[in-house]
Amino acid sequence: MAETKAEVRARVRAWMKGADPAALRASDDALFERFLTLPELARAETVLLFHGMGAEPDTARLIAPLLDLGKTVALPRCMPERAMEARTVTAAAVLVRHRYGMLEPGEDCPLLSKDKIELILVPGLAFDKNGYRLGQGGGYYDRYLENFTGHTAALCRDALLMDAVPREAHDRPVELVVTERRILRRV
Repeated sequence: MAETKAEVRARVRAWMKGADPAALRASDDALFERFLTLPELARAETVLLFHGMGAEPDTARLIAPLLDLGKTVALPRCMPERAMEARTVTAAAVLVRHRYGMLEPGEDCPLLSKDKIELILVPGLAFDKNGYRLGQGGGYYDRYLENFTGHTAALCRDALLMDAVPREAHDRPVELVVTERRILRRV
Protein backbone atom coordinates (compact mmCIF):
# COMPACT_ATOMS: atom_id res chain seq x y z
CA MET A 1 0.00 0.00 0.00
CA ALA A 2 1.45 3.32 -1.08
CA GLU A 3 0.31 5.36 1.88
CA THR A 4 1.06 4.52 5.48
CA LYS A 5 -1.55 4.58 8.20
CA ALA A 6 0.06 7.72 9.69
CA GLU A 7 -0.19 9.57 6.36
CA VAL A 8 -3.82 8.65 5.86
CA ARG A 9 -4.67 9.50 9.48
CA ALA A 10 -3.09 12.95 9.02
CA ARG A 11 -5.06 13.54 5.82
CA VAL A 12 -8.36 12.43 7.39
CA ARG A 13 -7.80 14.48 10.55
CA ALA A 14 -7.09 17.58 8.41
CA TRP A 15 -10.40 16.99 6.58
CA MET A 16 -12.23 16.56 9.89
CA LYS A 17 -10.70 19.73 11.33
CA GLY A 18 -11.98 21.75 8.38
CA ALA A 19 -15.43 20.17 8.22
CA ASP A 20 -18.46 22.43 8.59
CA PRO A 21 -20.39 21.64 11.82
CA ALA A 22 -23.77 22.02 10.08
CA ALA A 23 -22.70 19.63 7.34
CA LEU A 24 -21.49 17.13 9.96
CA ARG A 25 -24.85 17.33 11.74
CA ALA A 26 -26.71 16.70 8.46
CA SER A 27 -24.34 13.81 7.74
CA ASP A 28 -25.01 12.38 11.21
CA ASP A 29 -28.77 12.60 10.61
CA ALA A 30 -28.45 10.58 7.40
CA LEU A 31 -26.04 8.05 8.94
CA PHE A 32 -28.26 7.47 11.98
CA GLU A 33 -31.44 7.16 9.92
CA ARG A 34 -29.81 4.48 7.76
CA PHE A 35 -28.22 2.70 10.77
CA LEU A 36 -31.54 2.49 12.60
CA THR A 37 -33.06 0.60 9.64
CA LEU A 38 -30.48 -2.21 9.62
CA PRO A 39 -32.07 -5.66 9.95
CA GLU A 40 -29.06 -6.70 12.05
CA LEU A 41 -29.95 -3.94 14.49
CA ALA A 42 -33.62 -4.90 14.50
CA ARG A 43 -32.66 -8.46 15.52
CA ALA A 44 -30.08 -7.41 18.12
CA GLU A 45 -31.11 -7.04 21.73
CA THR A 46 -27.74 -5.67 22.88
CA VAL A 47 -25.66 -3.04 21.07
CA LEU A 48 -22.20 -1.67 21.86
CA LEU A 49 -21.86 1.90 20.61
CA PHE A 50 -18.87 4.19 20.79
CA HIS A 51 -19.12 7.78 22.01
CA GLY A 52 -18.07 9.91 19.05
CA MET A 53 -15.81 12.89 19.58
CA GLY A 54 -14.55 15.69 17.40
CA ALA A 55 -15.77 15.27 13.83
CA GLU A 56 -16.76 11.62 14.41
CA PRO A 57 -20.50 10.94 14.21
CA ASP A 58 -22.19 12.14 17.41
CA THR A 59 -23.28 8.64 18.37
CA ALA A 60 -24.51 9.80 21.79
CA ARG A 61 -27.61 10.82 19.82
CA LEU A 62 -28.30 7.11 19.15
CA ILE A 63 -28.59 6.11 22.82
CA ALA A 64 -32.16 7.37 23.38
CA PRO A 65 -33.61 5.93 20.13
CA LEU A 66 -32.00 2.57 20.82
CA LEU A 67 -33.31 2.53 24.39
CA ASP A 68 -36.76 3.48 23.02
CA LEU A 69 -36.53 0.41 20.77
CA GLY A 70 -35.97 -1.73 23.87
CA LYS A 71 -32.28 -2.37 23.21
CA THR A 72 -29.68 -2.81 25.89
CA VAL A 73 -27.04 -0.19 25.08
CA ALA A 74 -23.42 -0.35 26.14
CA LEU A 75 -20.43 1.92 25.70
CA PRO A 76 -16.76 0.94 25.82
CA ARG A 77 -14.47 1.71 28.72
CA CYS A 78 -10.72 1.75 28.11
CA MET A 79 -8.71 -0.34 30.50
CA PRO A 80 -4.98 -0.70 31.23
CA GLU A 81 -2.75 -2.39 28.66
CA ARG A 82 -4.96 -1.21 25.78
CA ALA A 83 -7.82 -3.48 26.80
CA MET A 84 -11.48 -2.54 26.60
CA GLU A 85 -14.66 -3.57 28.37
CA ALA A 86 -18.35 -2.87 27.73
CA ARG A 87 -20.64 -1.28 30.30
CA THR A 88 -24.39 -0.82 29.94
CA VAL A 89 -25.79 2.69 30.01
CA THR A 90 -29.17 4.31 30.41
CA ALA A 91 -30.30 7.76 29.33
CA ALA A 92 -29.41 8.98 32.82
CA ALA A 93 -25.94 7.40 32.97
CA VAL A 94 -23.17 9.76 34.00
CA LEU A 95 -20.21 9.48 31.65
CA VAL A 96 -16.66 10.40 32.60
CA ARG A 97 -13.96 11.88 30.39
CA HIS A 98 -11.10 9.51 29.59
CA ARG A 99 -7.58 10.89 29.31
CA TYR A 100 -7.84 10.46 25.51
CA GLY A 101 -10.79 12.86 25.52
CA MET A 102 -13.77 10.61 24.88
CA LEU A 103 -16.63 10.08 27.28
CA GLU A 104 -17.07 6.61 28.72
CA PRO A 105 -19.19 4.91 31.38
CA GLY A 106 -18.00 4.94 34.94
CA GLU A 107 -17.48 1.92 37.17
CA ASP A 108 -21.03 2.33 38.46
CA CYS A 109 -22.43 1.25 35.07
CA PRO A 110 -22.93 -2.54 34.94
CA LEU A 111 -20.25 -4.58 33.18
CA LEU A 112 -21.48 -6.44 30.09
CA SER A 113 -19.88 -9.66 28.89
CA LYS A 114 -18.74 -9.58 25.25
CA ASP A 115 -20.67 -12.76 24.50
CA LYS A 116 -23.92 -10.95 25.35
CA ILE A 117 -23.34 -8.27 22.67
CA GLU A 118 -25.05 -8.91 19.34
CA LEU A 119 -23.97 -5.82 17.39
CA ILE A 120 -20.93 -3.59 17.77
CA LEU A 121 -20.80 -0.17 16.12
CA VAL A 122 -17.07 0.11 15.42
CA PRO A 123 -15.42 3.55 15.21
CA GLY A 124 -12.85 4.57 12.66
CA LEU A 125 -11.32 7.60 11.04
CA ALA A 126 -11.99 6.13 7.59
CA PHE A 127 -13.22 2.88 6.07
CA ASP A 128 -12.86 1.18 2.76
CA LYS A 129 -15.42 -0.54 0.58
CA ASN A 130 -14.38 -3.95 1.93
CA GLY A 131 -15.11 -2.99 5.54
CA TYR A 132 -11.52 -2.40 6.67
CA ARG A 133 -11.01 0.57 8.93
CA LEU A 134 -8.35 3.02 9.86
CA GLY A 135 -8.67 3.55 13.59
CA GLN A 136 -7.04 6.04 15.91
CA GLY A 137 -4.06 3.73 16.32
CA GLY A 138 -4.49 2.42 19.86
CA GLY A 139 -5.56 -1.11 18.91
CA TYR A 140 -8.37 -1.26 21.50
CA TYR A 141 -11.02 -2.42 19.05
CA ASP A 142 -8.66 -4.77 17.21
CA ARG A 143 -8.12 -6.61 20.50
CA TYR A 144 -11.77 -6.46 21.55
CA LEU A 145 -13.05 -7.80 18.24
CA GLU A 146 -10.85 -10.91 18.45
CA ASN A 147 -13.19 -13.89 18.83
CA PHE A 148 -16.30 -11.68 18.65
CA THR A 149 -19.08 -13.66 17.00
CA GLY A 150 -21.82 -11.03 16.66
CA HIS A 151 -22.37 -8.45 13.94
CA THR A 152 -20.15 -5.44 13.31
CA ALA A 153 -21.12 -2.19 11.62
CA ALA A 154 -19.53 1.18 11.02
CA LEU A 155 -20.71 4.69 10.25
CA CYS A 156 -18.57 6.31 7.56
CA ARG A 157 -19.11 9.67 5.95
CA ASP A 158 -19.12 9.31 2.15
CA ALA A 159 -16.19 11.76 2.02
CA LEU A 160 -14.11 9.34 4.13
CA LEU A 161 -14.97 6.12 2.30
CA MET A 162 -11.85 4.95 0.48
CA ASP A 163 -11.15 2.29 -2.09
CA ALA A 164 -8.60 0.78 0.31
CA VAL A 165 -7.17 1.78 3.67
CA PRO A 166 -3.70 0.67 4.76
CA ARG A 167 -4.06 -2.53 6.73
CA GLU A 168 -2.10 -5.21 8.50
CA ALA A 169 -2.64 -8.93 8.91
CA HIS A 170 -4.39 -8.52 12.31
CA ASP A 171 -6.93 -5.96 11.02
CA ARG A 172 -10.46 -7.32 10.93
CA PRO A 173 -13.11 -5.81 8.64
CA VAL A 174 -16.61 -4.86 9.75
CA GLU A 175 -19.57 -6.57 8.10
CA LEU A 176 -21.50 -3.41 7.29
CA VAL A 177 -20.33 0.07 6.35
CA VAL A 178 -23.16 2.59 6.57
CA THR A 179 -22.71 5.86 4.66
CA GLU A 180 -25.13 8.71 4.10
CA ARG A 181 -26.22 7.17 0.79
CA ARG A 182 -25.75 3.42 1.03
CA ILE A 183 -25.00 0.31 3.04
CA LEU A 184 -22.03 -1.77 1.98
CA ARG A 185 -22.25 -5.41 3.06
CA ARG A 186 -19.17 -7.57 3.18
CA VAL A 187 -19.78 -10.79 1.27
